[in-house]
Amino acid sequence: MRKNIVIALFVSLVCQGVVAQPKWVEKAKRAVFSVITYDKDNKMLNSGNGFFVTEDGVALSDYSLFKGAQRAIVVNYEGEQMPVEAIMGADDMYDVVKFRVGITKKSVPALMLSSTPPAVGSAVCLLPYSTQKSRAYTAGKVKAVDKVADNYSYYTLTLQLADKRVSCPLMTMEGEVFALAQKSSGQDTATICYGVDVNYVMAQKITALSYSDAALKDIGIKKALPDTEDEALVFLFMASSQLSADKYMTVLHDFIAQYPDSPDGYMRRANQRILMSKDEASLDMVSDDLDKALEVAVQKDDVYYSRAKLISAFVIENPDRIYADWSLDKAVAEIREAIKIRPLPVYRQTEGDILFAKGDYPAALEAYDEVNHSELVSPATFYTTAKIKEAMKAPSEEVLALLDSCVVRFNKPYTQDAAPYLLARAQAYMVANQPRQAVFDYDAYYDAVKGNVNDVFYYYREQAALKSRQYQRALDDMASAIALNPKDLTYRAELAVVNIRVGRNEEAVKVLQEALAIDGSYAEAYRLMGIAQVQMKQKEAACSSFAKAKELGDPNVDALIEKHCK
Repeated sequence: MRKNIVIALFVSLVCQGVVAQPKWVEKAKRAVFSVITYDKDNKMLNSGNGFFVTEDGVALSDYSLFKGAQRAIVVNYEGEQMPVEAIMGADDMYDVVKFRVGITKKSVPALMLSSTPPAVGSAVCLLPYSTQKSRAYTAGKVKAVDKVADNYSYYTLTLQLADKRVSCPLMTMEGEVFALAQKSSGQDTATICYGVDVNYVMAQKITALSYSDAALKDIGIKKALPDTEDEALVFLFMASSQLSADKYMTVLHDFIAQYPDSPDGYMRRANQRILMSKDEASLDMVSDDLDKALEVAVQKDDVYYSRAKLISAFVIENPDRIYADWSLDKAVAEIREAIKIRPLPVYRQTEGDILFAKGDYPAALEAYDEVNHSELVSPATFYTTAKIKEAMKAPSEEVLALLDSCVVRFNKPYTQDAAPYLLARAQAYMVANQPRQAVFDYDAYYDAVKGNVNDVFYYYREQAALKSRQYQRALDDMASAIALNPKDLTYRAELAVVNIRVGRNEEAVKVLQEALAIDGSYAEAYRLMGIAQVQMKQKEAACSSFAKAKELGDPNVDALIEKHCK
């Protein structure tokens, strides 16, 4: 009973500001700070409060302060400014944020988290931010405790809360923080405030998918990495498509600092650095990352594989840039080191790709033959094998057989996945002088992409239809090509050729006159018009057209003049 009387008296005296503060207050007050946030134009956005909960700079505050912020600083009890380095978690519903501050000392004063939440009726107090030696603070009691968000506590307090004290720590009389102060949204703002469980705020974290979190997206400050390497790697993948190159590079540096023994970090930074590379010095840093990845890797074959892909891609995409000993030969050597450790089909496929690029077609074919007899076999591997055969000038039957192996792996009706292989086989049929089969594949391609084709497709299918003597189809396809690209004179010339082929010479002349209306110097149009006029027994007009074609530099008209105009 005596203890309760003493506590009640203490609370009453504190409210009157006449009692000496408990011993813990002097130390605890140093953990409370002011927060200032800035927008994208570096203008002050908001100011408020927060407090440290770990000595290495982890702190808590309210989300509203940080929404829209591009940077933030904290000002401690000594007036020292420290930057907010990274957001560690946020919840806009409960208006809380956890973040890390870049501290200038080995440690900062931090509040101890309450292990036992205060019960209803318990005396509590709010510790405000101040740079003064003495500080007034507000005392009150716990009026109600509700359970929210996975059994965390949400407190209703009989305690006056000034606007400038939102997000200050709510303390037990034993000097432990139990909640983050939040202003009352009701009518009684003079005597009632709320507190969200400090353990709930501490539970906020960055996960692998945090880049899709709307609350975090609204904060432009860098996000901390997840706590596990696997989640952090997924986080890196998400960040790579949503951040600028410079900001993504910063995240990569952070990942390597947090996971220095992960080869993935060095390989990803190497790939990013090579994209941003402008000189030899930057390539030196890429090379250093490649070597460090190999040094720390447990599974070195995977790193050899990644190194081979990076080096070969650089050599192929930058034929005029020379760096150290990087070459396709070096890339082959790297991938063969991987194969020595583990002869995985994907490594053999990469070896085949590099050898293909190098022009060593027999060796590339050998590698792909092995891949095509492994679990990695796919339409794509058969397609590459077909391209290798083409490069070797193999008989068209062998190329077609490989493309058949691509297409046969898809079920009918064909979907868009099969479309590239249908198109490739159609073109191969044209090379093999089998235009009717080519038309079938062009039609299948058209259906597979649901008619979403361009003018070039119609031109290619027209060529197959014309060689198959499907003249009406050829006419229709050229009309479609012109409709999609009316300024391409080649299409109008081709339409005229088909019309001449079927004896529609007047229509051919009309088409060619339309072409000349677009470009009066189009020599081929005059030559084709002359051919149509010859067919119509208009020798004088034909010779005039041939002469105009010759004047415009058509190299193919001389034989026609010799034949019809001498």
